Amino acid sequence: MARLFTNGTVWTGIWRDGEVLASHALAEVNGRIAALGDAALEVAGTAQRIDLDGGFLMPGFGDGHAHPMKGGVASLFAPIAEQTSIAGIQQVVAQWAAENPTEPWVRGEGYDPALAPGGVFDAAWLDAVVPDRPVLLRASDHHTVWVNSKALQIAGISSTTPDPARGTIEREPMGTLREWGAWRLVDRHLPPLPAHRRLQVARRALEHFASLGVTFVQDAWVEPDDLDTWAQAPPLLRANLALLAEPEHWREQLGWFVETRAGGTESVRADSIKFFADGIVEGGTAHLLEPYCGCAERGLPNWPPGELAAAVTAVVGLGFQPHVHAIGDGGIRAALGAFAAAASVHGHAGRPVVAHSQLVDPADLGRFVELGVTANFEPLWARLDSDQLLLSQPRLGERRSARQYQIASLIRSGANVSFGSDWPISSANPLAGISVAVTRQMPDGTPAGGWLPNERITVDEALAAYTAGVARQVGATDFGILRPGARAELTRLAVDPRTVAPLDIASIPIQPLVG
Repeated sequence: MARLFTNGTVWTGIWRDGEVLASHALAEVNGRIAALGDAALEVAGTAQRIDLDGGFLMPGFGDGHAHPMKGGVASLFAPIAEQTSIAGIQQVVAQWAAENPTEPWVRGEGYDPALAPGGVFDAAWLDAVVPDRPVLLRASDHHTVWVNSKALQIAGISSTTPDPARGTIEREPMGTLREWGAWRLVDRHLPPLPAHRRLQVARRALEHFASLGVTFVQDAWVEPDDLDTWAQAPPLLRANLALLAEPEHWREQLGWFVETRAGGTESVRADSIKFFADGIVEGGTAHLLEPYCGCAERGLPNWPPGELAAAVTAVVGLGFQPHVHAIGDGGIRAALGAFAAAASVHGHAGRPVVAHSQLVDPADLGRFVELGVTANFEPLWARLDSDQLLLSQPRLGERRSARQYQIASLIRSGANVSFGSDWPISSANPLAGISVAVTRQMPDGTPAGGWLPNERITVDEALAAYTAGVARQVGATDFGILRPGARAELTRLAVDPRTVAPLDIASIPIQPLVG
């Protein structure tokens, strides 16, 4: 198969003298880029000619951190994600329960944790609408769940139950469980989804990513049940799977990691290992170097001292890439320390990734380049939304709040920066993320001038973070930029995003490559 794209801007993603090179034509032959510019016109021959109609052709978007299999599940349960009040959540939960009387559990995914003061939700609010069946609702942050009294009873959780390792049980009122150590006490009682439903979820999720011009995704949290689903999922895009390492069991998991990687295919590989260094600022579980405002707590490190470094060193020795969720400055320092420990043993840290990179201490900014760390960001979070205003900033205070999501600082330091969505926690649309990265504003243009405007970046830099930055994150050289010999993984936009008002970037139509 051969195709020739002409009559538009071909954004290569290749930087030279501070600018990104662009061309006017691209020839594709058998899934690879054959030539660019005038050379493309010469080699095209009988290729199918595709008129870009003044549009924009670019490398396919990569998503450096997402949860496709978990995201698709939301469509199966109560539609709580769009509700803007507790009463609204109660209404749709009650309706779903009435419409599904034989379902043993009532579930929902994606409620807004800022709807209740401090993000603490009461079991009694759910008891009022579903008293006779267990209810489990997952917050949009995926680190917190809200349950009713029946679910607490099934899990054996009472006001005297001690906090488990890696989790917190809110007591006054009860009903909110933070981090997996707590919410898994309930979650483990959920009936498993049948295989056909899991495959339905996977298809729906991958179709969603493909519709947004995403051609590669890093699945950043894969457990054994996910592997069969990925194996049967339609090949709509390529993926790297990050296998979850558990602090209590990682040594026994090493053999499973190696066995799983050996079963990978060209389109779906398992080359990464996922670690959770800490939790989230909104829930007070991100690990901080100094206490949260108003209390003596510094968050919830997920790994005992020394164990994260030992685990990272072990997986790097086996040829895996460590992909570490680290949000607080303490969690990020722990991750960087683990990478340094691996490098001291192996001479390198395995192309490590700090996922989210929300609060980097100034003393640690230079260590990203020193250790070859990719700083992964979810750019949609770099704005003053309700979670930031009502939950994060009150917990961090003014000084620490002013150094959140230092995207421009890390780019200027020379570190590799990649972008992702963390879908379903936030939108999977890369154009929406680019708009925020460039403006640091909400869709209505607030605040004027952007939030922490020194950390705004250019459209070219944001496009690069969603393409070449993701390719560098996973150690790939055959996608993320347009050059002869690279994969012809392409995304077509109706207009050049550099020519529209930055707040309008999110609404640019993503067009099919042909037609």
